[in-house]
Amino acid sequence: MRSAPIVALAALSVFSAIAACGGGVSSEEDARKAYLGLDTSVDKAITLGFAGFNAASSANIDPQVADGGVSGTMTVTGQVDQGTSANKGMRLFDALSNYSDDGKVRYNTDQAALPALNISLKSIPTGTVDGSLNGSLMMSGELGGQVSLALTFAGQMEAGADGGVQRKAGTMHITGTATSPAGTYNVDVTR
Repeated sequence: MRSAPIVALAALSVFSAIAACGGGVSSEEDARKAYLGLDTSVDKAITLGFAGFNAASSANIDPQVADGGVSGTMTVTGQVDQGTSANKGMRLFDALSNYSDDGKVRYNTDQAALPALNISLKSIPTGTVDGSLNGSLMMSGELGGQVSLALTFAGQMEAGADGGVQRKAGTMHITGTATSPAGTYNVDVTR
């Protein structure tokens, strides 16, 4: 008869452990949070893409690394259009290791299937930026589990304080979906 309380205690322990890890994406608000935790990483990827472009002797860029604002690292590889044109295309792959800019959600990627970040910059430094982010990530923290993002974005850019370019605040519109085992949820964010 002592087995019933032990089974109940074991079930409670498992439930508590799962709850402490944060839930997965199961609503449009969760989908929004899953993207927002990565939002700053898009600017970092653009900066790393240009750093790779400036150091490269071909369109292929050497791995460029940046720290997350709170934890982990981001490594960007891929290709950036060569030449002196005011228009550039970037085809980047984004490897994340315990990456977090906000301390709320940490992201990890599978090295064999990195998320793809495709960016088109027109009339640098004050023109437009558009592109897409597609791929799967593992999350932990306030959100947990796997999420697959299929997002597009469009907005304006401006010259950054460091001489590079950045997305202009308030002009970037991000739309698409976040898919988890619980379902597919819409993302619609303006930053």
